[in-house]
Amino acid sequence: MSLIHSRETSAFVNTRIDWKETPEAHVLKADIPGLNKEEVKVEVEDDRVLRISGERKIEKDDKNDTWHRVERSSGKFLRSFRLPENAKMDQIKAAMENGVLTVTVPKAEVKKSDVKAIEISG
Repeated sequence: MSLIHSRETSAFVNTRIDWKETPEAHVLKADIPGLNKEEVKVEVEDDRVLRISGERKIEKDDKNDTWHRVERSSGKFLRSFRLPENAKMDQIKAAMENGVLTVTVPKAEVKKSDVKAIEISG
């Protein structure tokens, strides 16, 4: 069973996200070079869905400029991930450094069920 449920809508499809699970947290990393933190949104929906979205604007043309090549993507992107039940939704943190967005979702401790022996009568 995969924990990753992702939906992608993107004009710049190269917004790739890695998701790893450590003993303490789920950690998602997105490469979003050229964007600053004001151009990126990290949101959580009620049903444990983490949404990462943003927009890279098209560079303004100067009438005197001649473009020889345009390869960098522009436009909006949206990625959604359904987080597992052990995610602490109220403690999510996000940080951005050198074009990499890191979202850390702490995990709740899984309670080990106590085993109780039942005496058999008769």
